[in-house]
Amino acid sequence: MAFKVLVVDDSPAMRKMIRRVMDMSGIELGEYLEAGNGQEALDLLRSHWVDLVLTDINMPVMNGEQLLREIGNDVLLESIPVMVISTDRTEARLERMMALGARDYVTKPFVPETLGRAMERLLLGEGHADHRP
Repeated sequence: MAFKVLVVDDSPAMRKMIRRVMDMSGIELGEYLEAGNGQEALDLLRSHWVDLVLTDINMPVMNGEQLLREIGNDVLLESIPVMVISTDRTEARLERMMALGARDYVTKPFVPETLGRAMERLLLGEGHADHRP
């Protein structure tokens, strides 16, 4: 089964790196979408179904926290699992993002294996792991 994934990060280099990690993980990708901020992500989500969203927090226009709120308030989008990938390692931010509906939280910098395992858990239905700082 090929999965459709949306990566939301204002850094093109980070989006490219995440794509490489996905390719190395062996997860079969059907479609790989990219957005530079939360608003672009919402626009894509309203026109493309995806199996997983990976989002940064600190982005222009609409940040990851606002994106999670919007996804959680939309009955058509609320069931899509969201993984946060951020440099923010504070306990308060992690708890806030999880309370808003994030299913996992990986801190940057990360090793490819950590991100790959987290994606596999979410895409293959193995629940979420706690990546507390």
